Amino acid sequence: MNILNIEHISKIYGEKMIFDDASFGVHEGEKIGVIGVNGTGKTTLLRMAAGLEEPDQGQVIRQNGLRIAYLPQDPKFPAGATIQSYIEDGAAENSWMVQSNLTRLGIMEYDTPIDHLSGGQKKKVALAKILETPADLLLLDEPTNHLDNEMVTWLEEYLQRFRGVLLMVTHDRYFLDRVTNKILEISHGKMYGYEANYSKFLELKAGREEMELASERKRQSILRMELEWAKRGCRARTTKQKARLERLEALKNGQAPVEEQSVELDSVETRMGKKTIELHHISKSYGEKTLVRDFDYIFLKNQKVGFIGANGCGKSTLLKMIAGLTEPDSGNIEVGDTVRMAYFAQELPQLETQQRVIDYVKEIGEYVQTRDGRITASQMLERFLFTPDMQYAPIGKLSGGEKKRLYLLGILQSNPNCLILDESSNDLDIPTLTILEDYLNAFTGIVITVSHDRYFLDNVADRIFEFNGDGTLTQYEGGYTEYLEARQRTEAGSTQNNPNTQSVQNTQNPQKSPGAKDSRATWKQNRPVKLKFTFKEQKEYETIDDEIAALEQKLETLDKEMLANATNSLKLSELMTAKTQTEQTLEEKMDRWVYLNDLAEKIEAQNNS
Repeated sequence: MNILNIEHISKIYGEKMIFDDASFGVHEGEKIGVIGVNGTGKTTLLRMAAGLEEPDQGQVIRQNGLRIAYLPQDPKFPAGATIQSYIEDGAAENSWMVQSNLTRLGIMEYDTPIDHLSGGQKKKVALAKILETPADLLLLDEPTNHLDNEMVTWLEEYLQRFRGVLLMVTHDRYFLDRVTNKILEISHGKMYGYEANYSKFLELKAGREEMELASERKRQSILRMELEWAKRGCRARTTKQKARLERLEALKNGQAPVEEQSVELDSVETRMGKKTIELHHISKSYGEKTLVRDFDYIFLKNQKVGFIGANGCGKSTLLKMIAGLTEPDSGNIEVGDTVRMAYFAQELPQLETQQRVIDYVKEIGEYVQTRDGRITASQMLERFLFTPDMQYAPIGKLSGGEKKRLYLLGILQSNPNCLILDESSNDLDIPTLTILEDYLNAFTGIVITVSHDRYFLDNVADRIFEFNGDGTLTQYEGGYTEYLEARQRTEAGSTQNNPNTQSVQNTQNPQKSPGAKDSRATWKQNRPVKLKFTFKEQKEYETIDDEIAALEQKLETLDKEMLANATNSLKLSELMTAKTQTEQTLEEKMDRWVYLNDLAEKIEAQNNS
């Protein structure tokens, strides 16, 4: 049963089309993940569903009496409110349940004014309350941002038990896998629904796109063949030939499927010398809390290291010390002369809202060196999906995700050989995250990252450090999944002598265990089978054009003979049978021609790559 219908909606912001005659229905029992490139309208869709925004055309129809609870990306709070007054406002009877949620989310002091909280803490307070608001439809916009891994796991279990309908925007791919039973993709103003979690969605989407591309390849191949036929000099006197000319026009007017755009990340990192980044027994405390205690480590070239731990344990502080933004209380950090760092902060820096997008990039550099040569700032922006119109728009017109993408562009444009990324996956859409992961895997410098995105860590990190809560860190080899398996073995009491796990204080020596990608990444290295014609296909490819021409000539001859034998019923019957068989053979040859030409194009593209 539908509880929400979105019918033929259209929405334009400025000159940008967000939705174009898009429709979608939300049914009971569904837990829907909304995905799409930043700026495609995911947040707008949730706001429309909540009744906070209206489409320019079309309508959003809600079931009578439908109770809706909505968590925006940036929640708003009453002026002067404390955590306690906020959670009791309108929900005093449920305040103890909200407090339980807050405890799970690491917030204990309820008399704190909300104005004193960080952006992440404010989001947690709003999330804790919204989860206990009676609702038939729960709308969540980026609920996992600012949550550590244990909190995300708790939220997964909570939403799995939720009995209402869930419609949420999130870029956490493991979260989508474990919570959702339907994916809603927004692309080029349209909505596409898939009865699947994220992993199955990838298969279904690939199948849909392949079918669209196959249909387009066939259309293009038939069009080329029909044009060749037309060039040979058609005689548009018979019904069959007229029909073929009409089909030629239809093919010419057909529309190709819209290709998904993706961010292109490419730059040439600066060469790094022998000396990298060396941390010598560094410690850092704030008040009575020790964040980092006697940490000693040397980063190796081409090493990808991920740091994880509870919020507030010191991850960002450690990254700031490495980047030279914060000094350790004791110990020292040595950085090689050839190391060129780029620091991606967790919080988006203050951007000048009136500054044009292209001017922001030009301030970093008019040109950027890529593996394909030097390109302009405008060309780099296009690679990051900023159209010419967007390039000359003020930054204030960009969505939050688009600003994050612009910030990432600026970081990479400086051609660093050491990337320090603090929660880089927050607010980036899934297509951009996928391209970023591929870029980092090919990056020949050092990557140091803090992330709560388990999927991101699995795809990027070859070593994980976990903050233990007392300033010490424990080292694990591999990505997040390997870390989790090692933790589970430890908790089961079976890893007393596990070589993949070691405590890192004074004794850690990275030189003895250089970082390297493990077997989990080998699936990326599978090589495609080399395409080629069989001997039979090669001979067929060389002769099929002549065979088609002969069949067409035969049909023309049969038409003449039928006209000449119009009064001879026996002969006419034989000719009609022959014509039917010839037309069937010609249709089979045309399909075969399409296949062989498609294969030939793929072979040529393969040989040229």
